[in-house]
Amino acid sequence: MAQKKMILDLDTGIDDALAIAYALASDEVDLIGITSTYGNVVTAEAGQNSLRILELLGRTDIPVYLGLPHSSTTDHFDVMQVSKDIHGVNGIGEVSLPTAPRAVENKSAVDFMIEAARQYGDDLIIVPTGPMTNLAAALAQAPEITALVGNVTFMGGALTVPGNVTEVGEANINQDPAAADQVLRSPFNLTMVGLDVTLRTLLTKKETQLWRDLGTKSSVAFANIVDYYIDAYAALNPQLHGCALHDPLAVGVALDPSLVQTIGLNMKVETEAPFAARTVGDVDRLDLPTTNVQVAVNVDVPKYLQRFMHRLTALFAHN
Repeated sequence: MAQKKMILDLDTGIDDALAIAYALASDEVDLIGITSTYGNVVTAEAGQNSLRILELLGRTDIPVYLGLPHSSTTDHFDVMQVSKDIHGVNGIGEVSLPTAPRAVENKSAVDFMIEAARQYGDDLIIVPTGPMTNLAAALAQAPEITALVGNVTFMGGALTVPGNVTEVGEANINQDPAAADQVLRSPFNLTMVGLDVTLRTLLTKKETQLWRDLGTKSSVAFANIVDYYIDAYAALNPQLHGCALHDPLAVGVALDPSLVQTIGLNMKVETEAPFAARTVGDVDRLDLPTTNVQVAVNVDVPKYLQRFMHRLTALFAHN
């Protein structure tokens, strides 16, 4: 079987950094590039954080591309205070990593996505873990990519649980509901890894201590970064007793869909207040014989956490 190709579309904060590590630690996939978006930090800083994490993990061969700086319906973006509280102002838990000696690519994230779709087709998996502005722009520019890309597995949305920035809105979708709506209504083959499952996959300081004990540069840096995240969750979501592995779970599911139980649904995203960013079934398409979104509603937590720790610990041991 041909090795799958993956693009991570990241607003590189703490769980995005874990998503990079998970992809790099997974032999069954070739991470061909990282595209940058806004959310936890601004787009340019997301690009720099991705470069820093790749440098830390010894993978300076992977290119990073800058995406769009704000949503499809605004002309500006400001990082929300809650994002600063959870990820730190620098996006990586106020841990200071050296500036990467290399720069982001000259090509835009949108152009890279389109070219990759044309080159790799069904072997390509795109994993957006921030707002879907870049993917929606690629879709608008080259609608034919929906038939080419094998799968889009996104971290975002909430179907069976409340949102985390409004009663119905999850943060990534809430950044650009119009873009998410365009993607969810498109013919892409989509998998939604939302709060329904990511709030069940939790990491604690027991796990980060295992990394710290390895004593390598990357293991200590990631322990420090994730401990910041765990402390932020303890302050904001004490009932969870850990930090949610939002973005790395999306990578895990993209590579092994059997980790989750899903329901097939044709979906839309509400774009108007008071229910903006709500991810919900599209009444106009309920009777269609096929569905384009598999929505994860349950997750094999022990299996995923064991795989997550096994892969990342092995990666950190060598860097």
